[in-house]
Amino acid sequence: MTETTQPTTRRAARESAAAELHHGVRPETRDEAPEESGDAGPRPDGGRRRRGSFRGVLSEILLWVAALAGLVCIVLVILAFVAHITLIMFRTGSMAPTIPTGSVAIVQQIPASQVHVGDVVTVDRPGELPVTHRVRAVADGSTSGERLLTLRGDANAQDDVAPYPVSTVRIVRFAIPGLAPVIVAFGNPFVLGGITIGVAVLVIWAFWPRRRAAAEDAAEAPGPRRASHESP
Repeated sequence: MTETTQPTTRRAARESAAAELHHGVRPETRDEAPEESGDAGPRPDGGRRRRGSFRGVLSEILLWVAALAGLVCIVLVILAFVAHITLIMFRTGSMAPTIPTGSVAIVQQIPASQVHVGDVVTVDRPGELPVTHRVRAVADGSTSGERLLTLRGDANAQDDVAPYPVSTVRIVRFAIPGLAPVIVAFGNPFVLGGITIGVAVLVIWAFWPRRRAAAEDAAEAPGPRRASHESP
């Protein structure tokens, strides 16, 4: 009796499956994966997506910083050629407290005929460093465009030794205290090399892993499910 029961049961199962297919009912198969429940645990790629988002934000910040730095450089070059605006650094305190030591001043070249008493100007001296002091007196020079300027530093008790005959000067528009050491540090080749290496490492870290993670996500994306049926 045992030997005839098993074949009969298998034959009945095949006939039942064939009948279900004939009537349009899809039988359950072992190949189908169970549906995921709504209360499933956190996905294993959640941490990687968060890291990818952080790298994306960092890359955007780096791009904006680089763009801003490039824009500042372009603006400075344009101003230097068009408006004759440059930077000077104060290494002494002769103009303190108005312009303390270590300040950086924005100066613009103008004709000497436009200088007035009270202006702070930079005057070039042959064979010496330029001097930046306040104008105490203005007198006519030997030509129509020349002026004799008497200068004195705000921290000095007396005027400079002799008037300066000039046809052009650089007038101080405004000054930024404490910026000179920063500019000097950026001129150090070791500092420039370290900044270059650091920026390169940050750019590689921010951009390269992000592209690799996107490729991995695309490769691991599940394809469309195909229903499999057991033939009778």
